[in-house]
Amino acid sequence: MATVKEHYDRVLTDVYSWMFGGFDRGIQQNLEFFQKYNIIPMGSGVAVDLGAGCGFQSIPLARIGFSVTAIDLDKKLLNELKENSGEADITTIQNDLLNFEQYCLNNKPELIICMTDTILHLESQDKVTSLFKRVFLSLEDNGKFIITFRDLDHELSELDRFIPVKSDANTIFTCFLEYEPDKVKVHDLVYKQDNGSWKLNKSFYRKLRLSKQWVEKQLEDIGFSRIESNIDRGFVTSIFTK
Repeated sequence: MATVKEHYDRVLTDVYSWMFGGFDRGIQQNLEFFQKYNIIPMGSGVAVDLGAGCGFQSIPLARIGFSVTAIDLDKKLLNELKENSGEADITTIQNDLLNFEQYCLNNKPELIICMTDTILHLESQDKVTSLFKRVFLSLEDNGKFIITFRDLDHELSELDRFIPVKSDANTIFTCFLEYEPDKVKVHDLVYKQDNGSWKLNKSFYRKLRLSKQWVEKQLEDIGFSRIESNIDRGFVTSIFTK
């Protein structure tokens, strides 16, 4: 089994923007997301993006007016962020998101986000709960924490476990899921045209199975107050405030 970083290096990094419909579409979707929930600077103006990737969240936040610290392990995706961010106020950090606190020492953030399945990449529920506690302590008073993640709590069966992610004339991306009690083995297979023949890149890794209800309870037990929590088309959005 590959680690999250190894899986991205082998399969996902090179097709990441493409599988979300292209870079511009990813930026626009998140601009609309932040506008929908009225996410604007109201305190320190500092935002931390945990698992920032290529900048789908960081760049919209900077455009809204935040000073953003974008943290991710993937150097290629962070380079893509830099190439597309222009003069935006974004600091990129190549590091494990669990080390985020060292970048919040001088100025408490008013916003911390962990979006697009990133929370499911952690090794255990205990590490998720630990992260939640540290986010709470790091935020300024009335600061917000936003999480989005795929609802893997509901188990697909038989052929429904085979998911056609995206395809075009040169690339075909298919995913296959195997369910375990607290995790899902995610098998990603990407076929690419290479000089007239198809080349296969494949790998699998595990994602946590977190329910909306479990996440809400952990956050509320820590001291967060709920602003919004919903499931839409299989994706959980949770917005909480300190």
